[in-house]
Amino acid sequence: MPKAKNSVDKLKHPNSRKTLSLAKKLKRDEKRDQKRLGTDIKNNLTGEKLLWFKERLPVDTPILSKEQVLELILSYLERFDEELQQIALKNSIGHRRNRQHASREDIINITKKREQEEFDTCGLEMPDLMDRQQIEVIRNWNGELRYLQHFKLKRIARKHLS
Repeated sequence: MPKAKNSVDKLKHPNSRKTLSLAKKLKRDEKRDQKRLGTDIKNNLTGEKLLWFKERLPVDTPILSKEQVLELILSYLERFDEELQQIALKNSIGHRRNRQHASREDIINITKKREQEEFDTCGLEMPDLMDRQQIEVIRNWNGELRYLQHFKLKRIARKHLS
């Protein structure tokens, strides 16, 4: 009577074709997942930025002037100032050598510096608030990330608004 081959219990040679193809497939799946994660993080950050601008849009104006856009961007760049003041207050009270919220403070400072540099040079990527159609799209947006493709993002620098 012939023995039944049980491929599950049998170990494969590490250099066999099946093992190599399985390793290749696992590596490809891992790379795809990493790429998807990066895209999801980028979409999440863009969504948060758009939501911030949506919440602060003036209700009564159909389009914004350059001065209004500049004010909105400057308030966007200063959105972490209150949190930085809170951290500085907590650090001054304790009279400790080490900073209690050092990592959060460093992340905020790096983000502020990067965004300020972008705004002064190549421009911040944001929705075109001087376009009537884009204002309607942002006002009708419910905050879902799958609708980010409907936005026409534009790089707006300080030199474009003066």
